[in-house]
Amino acid sequence: MKRVGIDIGSTTVKIAVLDDNNNILFSAYERHYANIQETLRAIMERAYNELGDCDIAPMITGSGGLSISKHLDIPFVQEVVSVATSLKSYAPQTDVAIELGGEDAKIIYFTDGIEQRMNGICAGGTGSFIDQMATLLKTDAAGLNTYAKDYQALYPIAARCGVFAKTDIQPLINEGASKPDLAASIFQAVVNQTISGLACGKPIRGNVAFLGGPLHFLTELKQAFIRTLNLTGDAIIAPENSHLFAASGAAMNSEGKGATKCVAEDATLCNQHGIDAFFPILRTVTTLKEAMDFNHAKENLSAAVEQVFRLIQSFE
Repeated sequence: MKRVGIDIGSTTVKIAVLDDNNNILFSAYERHYANIQETLRAIMERAYNELGDCDIAPMITGSGGLSISKHLDIPFVQEVVSVATSLKSYAPQTDVAIELGGEDAKIIYFTDGIEQRMNGICAGGTGSFIDQMATLLKTDAAGLNTYAKDYQALYPIAARCGVFAKTDIQPLINEGASKPDLAASIFQAVVNQTISGLACGKPIRGNVAFLGGPLHFLTELKQAFIRTLNLTGDAIIAPENSHLFAASGAAMNSEGKGATKCVAEDATLCNQHGIDAFFPILRTVTTLKEAMDFNHAKENLSAAVEQVFRLIQSFE
């Protein structure tokens, strides 16, 4: 049985399929653009094409995962637990983890117990903030990262709010500040916001792990943290799959609860005939006969009852 971890965040869907030795057999990291259903479906189709038919034990985590977990009757695990589980397996020497997501930022301390500090309702200093600032320079996050590699000077920029940051950046643009300097200054603003806004004076010492999509894909953002925290050598923990740590940890926490049959050929057929819901890999319906049974459909596919009726009629 393969263990599947599904991390549904504010802007992305991450999936990790693990074997018994916690090796990643399949993984995906994709933006969902508020269309979680189709994004998840597409990822699962790719997983099935790559891994074939199999039994799975899924587990869901992430800020957007709880409601989906309840709807699909799949176990849910808190994100901090998932991350801690991954770190225990892949980087047990970690003292502090800094994790940036699409709209959240976290610092997790592992010395003398686990303490998590997270941003509130504002997405300042997160991936969304970086995207917003990138548009001011007519580029994207990856473009900012490329620019920042050639910076010469840093300017003070507020990261607690996109509106305040824009009022700092626009005059610098008008005065002719270079894009590399502005890009590096934006990353430094994220660092300052994370350290001052979340750590609130508590030291970030020892071995520090950098997790989450922005810190995985934006190397210059990670370097800004390393530079500010004066980290060297083994104190810098940058795992190969740092963007998948919550998903991997969710899979590790799976104990076979909610185990289900992986996508079978007839289940795929059901989906193609109009059952427009989450991809069948995450559901208890695994055969066409089950999907055509009204009582079974009512219990497991309450959101798609009307479509099930159409399916039944199409086979009469």
